[in-house]
Amino acid sequence: MKSIRELYRIGTGPSSSHTMGPRKAAELFLKNHRHASGYEVTLYGSLAATGKGHMTDVAILDVLEKTELPVKIIWKPDVFLPYHPNGMKFTSLNDAGLPSDEWTVYSVGGGAIEGEGIAMETNAEIYNRNTMTDIMEYCERSGRCYWEYVEQCEGEGINEYLSVVWKAMREAVERGLATDGRLPGPLNLRRKASSYYVRAEGYRDNLRSRGLVFSYALAVSEENASGGVIVTAPTCGSCGVVPGVLYHLWKSRGFQEIQILHALATAGLVGNVVKHNASISGADVGCQGEVGVACAMAAAAACQLFGGSPAQIEYAAEMGLEHHLGMTCDPVCGLVQIPCIERNAYAAARALDANIYSTFSDGRHRVSFDKLVRVMKETGHDIPSLYKETGAGGLAKDYDEKSME
Repeated sequence: MKSIRELYRIGTGPSSSHTMGPRKAAELFLKNHRHASGYEVTLYGSLAATGKGHMTDVAILDVLEKTELPVKIIWKPDVFLPYHPNGMKFTSLNDAGLPSDEWTVYSVGGGAIEGEGIAMETNAEIYNRNTMTDIMEYCERSGRCYWEYVEQCEGEGINEYLSVVWKAMREAVERGLATDGRLPGPLNLRRKASSYYVRAEGYRDNLRSRGLVFSYALAVSEENASGGVIVTAPTCGSCGVVPGVLYHLWKSRGFQEIQILHALATAGLVGNVVKHNASISGADVGCQGEVGVACAMAAAAACQLFGGSPAQIEYAAEMGLEHHLGMTCDPVCGLVQIPCIERNAYAAARALDANIYSTFSDGRHRVSFDKLVRVMKETGHDIPSLYKETGAGGLAKDYDEKSME
């Protein structure tokens, strides 16, 4: 597995696969084709189907139009390239307006891109164990925690990076709580985080706790929907779950920052296992790969904070993902708003429940996290493309910008 630095990426929303990935691809293509006379970008499949709502064109044009050369974007939502549903082809044009070079690349989730001809990801494989079972057995045998294994593989500098990640997560929560008004797009959806926070403070005990978790997760997800700065955990569309849980536990339980960083390391390890062995792309496996994985990460982080054993932490993560199996990705109007924002808040609450359930057990259970990841991948590939970030099926059916006018 590669570094969790590639899982936790700080950037702008609303979509890691549709915004952050294409932006990076445009930057890399431009770097190698600065002497072109113009550019043409063809977007395929899921990337084209919801690209306008996800601001894919804005991200690409923001990079290429700085050259002051002509840029044309071609949308082909009905054409799916074989490697991944989020395909795109960059073409450089000569003085006669004819193609001089082209590059096909894929945005595979979490802001990562894969393709041929240009070196994209420079980080090498640094983890010598790629499954939760192997890692758990190693931790139990050596007496180490998951975060210690992360530090062992990443080096001590990882805490420095995670401190920056945690700062960005806190700031996203706090900005979201302090902002009211309407989210961009034709849905005319109003922000809810601030009102949920105010209402939660009026309750006591369990209701107050649950309401605050909702408000923190909503705050980050609404920042993402507005194109604000967030951290992929593991994606933009699921970026509210982990910070929602960690911010709540940090504020309510008084955990020290180093404990939060250790929890982030554990969460990152869980997300990394899924990313390596399956997918965190909604266009590839549906929302189970985004919100489901985020729930697993947050459950593992919470269990880590409350002193769970390696087996209990693995169980919490397994439950967090298991109960999102088969979840479709069907954004209304192609926006990362409905049902995405609400799903983040609900998954944050589920993560805390998974932690509680796990800590009542001894950590032993029948279905391993690794088995679940394999099933999630199979399930995701069995789901029709209609329900995987195309905005054409499920909740998104019959909705488009014209119908919302």
